[in-house]
Amino acid sequence: MAEISWTAEAERWLRDIYDYIAQDNPESASRVVDGIYEKAQLLRRFPEIGHRYDAIPDRHVRILLYGHYRIAYLIKPDGNIDILGVFHGALDIDRYLR
Repeated sequence: MAEISWTAEAERWLRDIYDYIAQDNPESASRVVDGIYEKAQLLRRFPEIGHRYDAIPDRHVRILLYGHYRIAYLIKPDGNIDILGVFHGALDIDRYLR
């Protein structure tokens, strides 16, 4: 099984998502962040379930969907995974991943 590491930037995105939603509903914010985290755990057993992000052809970057969010991750040569970021679907992900 692959090991999953969250980059500092990905953790910061997750905190920002929580803070934004928590302004109106802290319970909902917790559910969303927990859901994102749990969805990412699927990658331990199924690392290629996300669709390939072709804008970076020389790296094995993939995108896993969770509701309105996109979880960007890198499958490293050793099979382990780095979560690169969590982006709302309305954001231009290319701006952040290139």
